[in-house]
Amino acid sequence: MRRVLFCCSLLGLLSGQPVMAVELQRQVLASGLQYPWALAFLDQGRMLLSERPGRMRLLQPDGQPSAPLDGVPAVDDGGQGGLLDVIADRNYAANHTIYFCYAQPGTPASGNATALASARLNAAAGRLEQVRVLFVQQPRVASRLHFGCRIVDAGDGSLFLTLGERYSRMQDAQSLGNHLGKVVRIGKDGRIPADNPFVGRSGAMAEIWSYGHRNPQGATLGPDGQLWLIEHGPQGGDELNRIQPGRNYGWPVISYGEQYGGGPIGAGITAKAGMEQPVYYWTPSIAPSGMTFLHSSRYGEAWRGSLLVGALKFQYLARLVLDGGRVVREEKLLTDLRQRIRDVRVGPDGLIYVLTDAANGQLIRLLPR
Repeated sequence: MRRVLFCCSLLGLLSGQPVMAVELQRQVLASGLQYPWALAFLDQGRMLLSERPGRMRLLQPDGQPSAPLDGVPAVDDGGQGGLLDVIADRNYAANHTIYFCYAQPGTPASGNATALASARLNAAAGRLEQVRVLFVQQPRVASRLHFGCRIVDAGDGSLFLTLGERYSRMQDAQSLGNHLGKVVRIGKDGRIPADNPFVGRSGAMAEIWSYGHRNPQGATLGPDGQLWLIEHGPQGGDELNRIQPGRNYGWPVISYGEQYGGGPIGAGITAKAGMEQPVYYWTPSIAPSGMTFLHSSRYGEAWRGSLLVGALKFQYLARLVLDGGRVVREEKLLTDLRQRIRDVRVGPDGLIYVLTDAANGQLIRLLPR
């Protein structure tokens, strides 16, 4: 266990906000994980963890991982694809249901697709049962990039799923006739909710909740009950967005980024009528992945309500301070860890848990002092 003192970043000092240093201990609960992607909290202090190559493991409260669970469907493991997000149903203690998303294999001709499935976790037997595919992104694309694949339980019997535009099909993010570069909302039984914004609209996919996204790899419900999203920009222009139904979030028409190696995206504009502006953006890109609001006061009242975001490229955990829906300060945590942060979650104990993205990845719990 390592004790580290974190203080606020230069942005915080410039904002005029008070410096709130918090002393933290890092507790490594599990190591030797192969590219862990997501963490879900179950019951009795146990956790469920996905590894991108296609394995799911049950973790005991002390972090001890099980052997890989049986019953996980085949995944297309390559590039950014594989077994990705996993969450537990809000009523897991009663129904033992989980939801997970992954790169579903296809043929070389058809390509692969982001898929969402449900299953019943039989922890005693170490397997998934009653696996049911609820949704498959259309069209399939021959790509190993931009799967999106974060799941949020909306609390009303529906699920949100983020979907990337698969990199080679960026223009399709603006079309309502496909699932590329979208957030979709479906029922936990796979049905389409009748109050989705494009239900009944000719030429539109009824699952779509919002569109104009690039590669959203973080999503969570905010204190306001709204869906919040982070997504990768190209070279610059990573975005934090507050998602409202039926809205267009602009990609690739507007962006605060540029082409890899330089040059404008499209016309090189950052705003256009009918397209939403981000709440916050990062230039240069931090490659954000994983996001959650901190609702507990385990780290003091000053941290309650903070938004936590993992950074892959610059290898830190961002703590964003919001005021009235605006980001007024960013604090960079875990900078000396020098590991890519793939996921960040807050447990039932009110503590922060992070996953590091590596062949020898770690699950780390952050303890306040």
